[in-house]
Amino acid sequence: MASQRLILGSGLAILLVISAASIGLDVKSRSEIDSVDRTLRILKCISDARPLPRGVESAARGFALTGDTSFADEFREQSVALTAAFDELTNAVKSAPEEARLIAGTRGQVDRAIALGAELIRLRTAGDTAGAAALISADESRSLMDKVGTALDRLVTEERRLLGIRTDQSKTNGRLLLAIDLAGVAMILLLAVALTVTARRASRELQGALSATKATNLSLEGKVAERTKDLGAALEGLRRSTSVMETTFRSMAEAVLVIDTEGIVLLSNPAAEKVLRYKPGMTVRQLRAMSNVFQSDGVTPMQADDMPSARALRGEEFDGLEFIAKPIRGTAAMHLVVSGRPLRDGDDAVTGAALIYHDITASRETEHKLQQAQKLDAIGKLTGGVAHDFNNMLTVITGTTETLVDSLRSQPKLAQTAELIDRAAERCRELIQHLLAFARRQPLEPRTVDINGTVVDIAKLLRPTLGEQIEISSVLASDVASVHIDPSQLANSLLNMAINARDAMPNGGKLLFETSNIVLDDAYAAVNPDITPGRYVLLAVSDTGTGMSHAVQDKVFEPFFTTKEVGKGSGLGMSMVYGFVKQSGGHIKIYSEEGHGTTIKLYLPPARGQVEVEAPAPEPPRRGSEVILVVEDDQLVRNYVVTQLGSLGYKTIAVPDARAALALVDKGEKFDLLFTDVIMPGGMNGRQLADEVRKRRPGIKVLYTSGYTENAIVHHGRLDQGVLLLAKPYRKAQLASMLQQALGE
Repeated sequence: MASQRLILGSGLAILLVISAASIGLDVKSRSEIDSVDRTLRILKCISDARPLPRGVESAARGFALTGDTSFADEFREQSVALTAAFDELTNAVKSAPEEARLIAGTRGQVDRAIALGAELIRLRTAGDTAGAAALISADESRSLMDKVGTALDRLVTEERRLLGIRTDQSKTNGRLLLAIDLAGVAMILLLAVALTVTARRASRELQGALSATKATNLSLEGKVAERTKDLGAALEGLRRSTSVMETTFRSMAEAVLVIDTEGIVLLSNPAAEKVLRYKPGMTVRQLRAMSNVFQSDGVTPMQADDMPSARALRGEEFDGLEFIAKPIRGTAAMHLVVSGRPLRDGDDAVTGAALIYHDITASRETEHKLQQAQKLDAIGKLTGGVAHDFNNMLTVITGTTETLVDSLRSQPKLAQTAELIDRAAERCRELIQHLLAFARRQPLEPRTVDINGTVVDIAKLLRPTLGEQIEISSVLASDVASVHIDPSQLANSLLNMAINARDAMPNGGKLLFETSNIVLDDAYAAVNPDITPGRYVLLAVSDTGTGMSHAVQDKVFEPFFTTKEVGKGSGLGMSMVYGFVKQSGGHIKIYSEEGHGTTIKLYLPPARGQVEVEAPAPEPPRRGSEVILVVEDDQLVRNYVVTQLGSLGYKTIAVPDARAALALVDKGEKFDLLFTDVIMPGGMNGRQLADEVRKRRPGIKVLYTSGYTENAIVHHGRLDQGVLLLAKPYRKAQLASMLQQALGE
């Protein structure tokens, strides 16, 4: 009995240590995530501040050289922006003493450079060209701005170094967490085996004592009673510890499979059904046949001998093996990390394997979005710096060619050549303006704009431009707020998007403009890190064209990227729209399906100071109890919907496509409402699915959802009027309200 208690106590102590280590690593991982968020905030501040010093210096120098008052205006705007950027950067690094000292010293250089620029403008305004020339020759301002740029580069280098260290540490912690989970599973199995062997040994000893001699029967009866009591206590302790271990095993977020040498699953936890889509009775071979498996690059197929189960059954121990599983039917690809350990008998022969899978799909998607944002930011720095300097030089060139054209009127041939140079310079200026728009360094002239009026005016101009084969319509909210933007840049953006839509509809189609007030909440901002939660004015442009693939959507905002033939597009249109929206403090989102069309959503900030009628506080969402069948092909969106529905009290059944949904219906699965995406892969869209379900179950209630706006969906002819549609993105309260409406509550 003492040995049983010792084994039980030791096992529980080890499990407590493993649990404590897991909790500690989890807390550390959360701390590292906060540190990464801080680093990304600092990098964004630096990204916003980096182009400003050169802009301040260039504007002052441009005014001194040309006397053009637009340069003086630009100097004042850039100076204010530079000061504000450094205030924000100072606040961001205040928790890091060394970086704070670096920024404090650099701030003094910035103030000095601004003062020199102001002095240069004053001298030029006063007509003191000699003083201005002397100040320019001293080149102190440019030297100071170079030092500021160097200091920012040092800060970027340090933050990226820290980001790399934290990323590596996060990966290490992830592997340690997987190893700890695996150790916990192994400890549970070993402890159960050890206690069972000890209990059997005690039983054999007890039987031998009973048959030893009848002469000591009375004494033995007392010992039997004592041992029986101890054995009962030990078995009760074993039952309790086994219950704790089983609860821990079943509550693990990682999927666990224990297999034998034939690939038959001996043990699994509920997470295996959720993460791997494993069903009881399936073998590893059957599970593998459901997906195409690739290396972590998503391109190179993983050979059978390299599969985690094959490696573990060969006796290999491994951690952090990454691979991508692309299900053959329906669901989105899954990015998984797996650890494996072989199981051995007393002769050290492999008798099976334990595999632990961790789903890192969401984190890889976030990394991809971050990489896209960093790539666009890096391209913006390069194009912005080059374009700004070229713009200053073109100012001199265009001014000179104007003088040449006027002075050569009496010499027609030379005048014609000068006019050719002037037109080429003007074309260069237009291209540079597009580059400056993308880099968010164009001089804007924002004012309060009636966005509905602007859309109506642009729609009138577009009718002759787009041709009779394009039908233009609009759905404009009467209560939409005014926006504070540059109206000419908004008009250019709408024109660019309309021309792209026309090119995507070579055989004709429909173009739709929509406006509305909208609120982007914290949940939306959590998966779109470049957006600030709050009120926005939504301007959506939808077409019925060919749509875009995910690969094209990743590159559509890059300068000079185009899918058009050579000579039919510069590739600067959408990059200009992107830069204008970002510089205006807004957000842009593309929703597109190949073969179905595209919706581009511009979220623009409402005008400040505008009187807004406070909407009455919404009633708390009513809780439901019905069963809802969710059909959504995007795994991240599907998980989000299931979580939100659960928090509202509903029970859910989630599937990735129409075929899986119909299979459940044919099995007799009970549910009260079908909640389905409109556009899905697999040959059957949401409307067709609803028709098939209603054939089998007349009167079933249906709620649709889509990234297109409601009017765009109806306009495309995919749904009838009056059909309930919840447009993405949506808030929890909107989801609750639409569910109540669909269920007839």
